[in-house]
Amino acid sequence: MKRSSLRWIIPTFLALQLGLLWIQGAQLHRQNQVLLGLREDIQALTESIENSQSPADYQDEGEAVPASFGPPAVPPKKVAVLGAEEEQEAAAKELKASRESADKAVKEAREAQSKLSIEENARKVEEARKIQAATSSWQGWVWGALGLVALALVGRSVIRRRA
Repeated sequence: MKRSSLRWIIPTFLALQLGLLWIQGAQLHRQNQVLLGLREDIQALTESIENSQSPADYQDEGEAVPASFGPPAVPPKKVAVLGAEEEQEAAAKELKASRESADKAVKEAREAQSKLSIEENARKVEEARKIQAATSSWQGWVWGALGLVALALVGRSVIRRRA
């Protein structure tokens, strides 16, 4: 009688172990897919940050650079005609206004991009939660079924020993 119970217990435990290894492999595969997705997101984010920087962005940082490294100062030209000076002042004002509007547009674009990336990250986190909830729901059933199978096998062997 002792030999017949071992005949069923060993293959059953081997099958259970094989099932557990399969479940572990599925979990590792899912984790790998999540990590690959995160890697792609990080690469896309760094590329978008690198692409969004323009020469106008460096003007703010240019003030912190010592004058010896900056562009050489051009001495102002003296113009004999008063109308030309007024035109230059008007052009300088327009240039300044266009730079300010460009800076404002860049800031707004960055804010919009950060909001979009935050929303995208929130969506991905919610998706990951749904996947985790679905995975954990069926895992409970699998563990319960495996426990019942093991309990049935142990009960069967106890009954056979007594008989």
